[in-house]
Formats: sequence, C-alpha cells, structure tokens
Amino acid sequence: MSTIHELRRILGGCRTLAVVGLSAQWHRPSFFAAKYMQAHGYRIVPVNPTVTEILGERSYPSVTAAAEALAEQGQRIDIVDCFRRTEEIPPLAEEAIAVGAKCLWQQIGVVNEAADARVRAAGLWSVMNRCVKIEHARLFGGLNWAGVDTRVISARRPQQLFY
Repeated sequence: MSTIHELRRILGGCRTLAVVGLSAQWHRPSFFAAKYMQAHGYRIVPVNPTVTEILGERSYPSVTAAAEALAEQGQRIDIVDCFRRTEEIPPLAEEAIAVGAKCLWQQIGVVNEAADARVRAAGLWSVMNRCVKIEHARLFGGLNWAGVDTRVISARRPQQLFY
C-alpha cells in the first residue's frame, strides 16, 4: 500500500508517464486522466498500437518502443501507468523494469500482487488500485475546493507544483 508521502514523492518527481491502454476517445477514463496530467505539466507517452497519435503525442505499440524513442531524445519513462486488465500487468511490469522506469502504476480496479512484488524487488515504486489524476488532484490541491474529502488533514497550504 502506498502512503501519502510515497505518492507525493512519485508524482512530484516523476514527470514522464507512459500510459498503457490510453484511448483516443475523449470520454474514456484513460483519456481524461492523461489529459489532466498533461495539462499539469507532465509528459504523456501514449502506448496504444491501434492509433498513431493521442493528445498531440505519437503513440507507440509497446513500452519498450516508447522508451527507445525517448532515449533517442535523451529522455526516459518515469511511470508506466497501466489502464489494462489485471491479468495483463505482469508483462508490463517486466517492461517497466527493463526500460528503467521508476514506478509501475496500476489504475483503479487493477490489482496484480505478483507484478507489485516483482517491481518492488527490482527497486521500483509500485502503486495499485489508484488513479494518477485523482491522487495528483488530492495531494496537490485540486480537490479541496470542491468539497471532496481528501483524507489529508493539514494546516499547511497544499504544495504547488511549479511548471
């Protein structure tokens, strides 16, 4: 289970997300989450073999292909954000390890304990059953004005990301 401090460290320090299963359809949760993160200064790298471009970014057929393309630009993938079924996560965990990502993020409803243990053993952070958009908004001040219970109690103002 990821703590608030771990989530803040991950989202505050990891700026490039490979979004596996990112849909080109605007009404899908993956599109909405990726668009939100992109609007907040994160680099989105779509991983979807069925389309060529999503959110103005070139789409790649695999995490490995995306990592190779970014390496040519002198960049790397920080988070492998998985919008896939639970049984499809282990190969993605292996790819995350192979490309040198810092974190494997399994979205809401996705919980693969074996993949979690594998990436943690390899030294990566692992987040399960959480949404990057919701966690970013909750921890960096996006939900508190809407009256949503963030479960974070503090007298300090939320830390703002400077883009």
